[in-house]
Amino acid sequence: MSLKDSIKSNPSLKKLVHWLLIPSGEARPRIWVKWFVNPFIHKRGSGSKIRTRTRVDVLPFNRFELGKNSTIEDFCTINNGVGDVLIGEQSLVGMSNVVIGPVTIGNHVIMAQNIVISALNHEYRDVNLPIHAQPVITSPVVIEDECWIAANAVITSGVTIGKHSVVAAGAVVTKSIPPYSLAVGNPARVIKRYDFEVKDWVRV
Repeated sequence: MSLKDSIKSNPSLKKLVHWLLIPSGEARPRIWVKWFVNPFIHKRGSGSKIRTRTRVDVLPFNRFELGKNSTIEDFCTINNGVGDVLIGEQSLVGMSNVVIGPVTIGNHVIMAQNIVISALNHEYRDVNLPIHAQPVITSPVVIEDECWIAANAVITSGVTIGKHSVVAAGAVVTKSIPPYSLAVGNPARVIKRYDFEVKDWVRV
């Protein structure tokens, strides 16, 4: 059994390790984790940048990867507490984005400003418990290569955005978007697809 599995299978040990990594009631790791653990655990490609005013709440028990020549701009929040956050090469996470794993972002992806991508939901159905005391549920989000996510979009859990697709400003994506599509609105719907026969974007 691996060390990770041993910790997970022992509730008391798991609670202690969690407290050592994260202060009680918080989501961000302790300073010693940021300085002395994360740099040796998580992968950063050459030329990648994380701006100084970004909140990087990443922990060693889930993966965080930032590909070659990718950038996370100022005022973002990146959180891998409940799932991996994997960002490919030549991608841009624009200012004030929130990314809560498990999320996979491909190569050559453009994300504008104020986007929320969350693969996490809170359970709420037990009315005898406050919502914060109920479990969290995760379902991975995938943004494939070459996508453009415009400003103020929201991508909800379980969604895949297909290759070379565009999500318009302010769209709320609750269902997966096929490759080579343009999606708009709340909830987002596909209004155009690229037609490889006519070599143009056509309305659907």
